[in-house]
Amino acid sequence: MDVDSFWKLIEECRDQEGGRAGRLAWLRGELARRPMEEIAAFQVCLDRRCQEGFTWDLWCAAERIFGGWCSDDGFCYFRLWAVGLGRTAFERAVRNPDTLAEAPEVQSLMGRPRRSWGDDWPEWEQLDYVAATAHEQMTGAPYDNRVFYEAVAALRIGDEMVRDPRGEHWDIRDEREATCKLPRLSSAFPITTQP
Repeated sequence: MDVDSFWKLIEECRDQEGGRAGRLAWLRGELARRPMEEIAAFQVCLDRRCQEGFTWDLWCAAERIFGGWCSDDGFCYFRLWAVGLGRTAFERAVRNPDTLAEAPEVQSLMGRPRRSWGDDWPEWEQLDYVAATAHEQMTGAPYDNRVFYEAVAALRIGDEMVRDPRGEHWDIRDEREATCKLPRLSSAFPITTQP
């Protein structure tokens, strides 16, 4: 599976009914019909896209949307969610995170109290497990991801795992800087007093 095939699957997944659960079920079924190498390659492509999004600017966009705070895990799940927006939206957001303000999924959150976001919350942790569960479904074996992750590791030889976000860290609570770097998101998502 190459990058274009990966994004084609993500785009087809976006067209499915049933919310995130329905989309995941569809994607799991699609992957489970493929050879083990393709399922592992999907995970590698997903991991690489998430690494592309590992920037301070995107993290600050997540913090702004969340009201001023986003944990390490929260940012991981946010990046998975951003991948789920599709290739165009994701690649634009990596280059300029303020373009997230154009995504319908983000626009639907604007002006709503965060406590009402429910299933619309911009995170998608389960996407990170879909390939492993597809492998389990394909083999019919009890959940043992050792074989799956060994296949993933074999495909990742030579990949550099970045430990710190790229770019310069800045404070989302500095309104002047936030307004300069994320003007639309700063306007749409005010900072709250509590994380």
